[in-house]
Amino acid sequence: MSEQRRPDDVLVMGRLGVDVYPLQQGPLEDVESFGKYLGGSAANVSVAAAKYGHSAALVSRVGDDPFGRYLLRELSRLGVDPREVRVDPEYPTPVTFCEIFPPDDFPLYFYRKPKAPDLQIGSADLDLDAVRDARIFWFTLTGLSEEPSRAAHHAALEARGRRQHTVFDLDYRPMFWADPAEATAQVARAIENTTVAVGNKEECEVAVGETEPDRAADALLERGVELAIVKQGPKGVLAKTREERVEVPPHLVDVVNGLGSGDAFGGALCHGLLEGWGLERVLRFANVAGAIVATRLECSTAMPDATEVEAVLTKGA
Repeated sequence: MSEQRRPDDVLVMGRLGVDVYPLQQGPLEDVESFGKYLGGSAANVSVAAAKYGHSAALVSRVGDDPFGRYLLRELSRLGVDPREVRVDPEYPTPVTFCEIFPPDDFPLYFYRKPKAPDLQIGSADLDLDAVRDARIFWFTLTGLSEEPSRAAHHAALEARGRRQHTVFDLDYRPMFWADPAEATAQVARAIENTTVAVGNKEECEVAVGETEPDRAADALLERGVELAIVKQGPKGVLAKTREERVEVPPHLVDVVNGLGSGDAFGGALCHGLLEGWGLERVLRFANVAGAIVATRLECSTAMPDATEVEAVLTKGA
């Protein structure tokens, strides 16, 4: 690797921005105060992985502005290596607002116009040695929605090949795509270099045309992935390999903000894969991690550590 750097445990590529969360529930027009947090699904996964003691780095971009400087500082504070986060001279750091209507309605409003810096990641920005050597390489569908980020993602995947723990987060956000069929086509190409695919039922429908969990998992396996994970919300999570099928129930909590639970699940999944756990233990651990974050307002700064997750698992045993 360049500079003889030790390989990252987790290298994540994708969205980074500022989450502006209301400190009251209800419509934004009635909210009087807000909190500012590091956000973006990819960034949140890297933070969650770092919370378990793993070396984590993020490939992304921020604007040349105060919010960008805040995010670079916050990544470092939360244990994520920001060396691969470039400062874009043209596009401002994106901001995302949400509304909070527990238990299950959290609309998001993305301010990423005319384009977010993280979609300006170029192939020339990439440290392909770091991509190849990372123990886990995590990327999202959003990063394939526009050029030059799309080409950079495919360059990273082709350099890595179908190495163990190349994780595709089927993070479909309809506002980033002119046509769902375009997203489906990008999934078909990227999945050729994917070993683990993770998504909810709606994301699986865009990816492989299936919403029934077993059929969706089977369709992902038929595309060549080694592990397919289908998140089912209040019905738990299903995971399949070619030899094993595991389904675990949800860990029920009183939800405050459900937006960060999927990213917490992702970071915990990385932890379980790196530890070499069995599939059922990985899923139970990740479910609890996601549930813990759902009881908190923020996302990145709400990620639990292993001791907290294990305490909940032990209590529920």
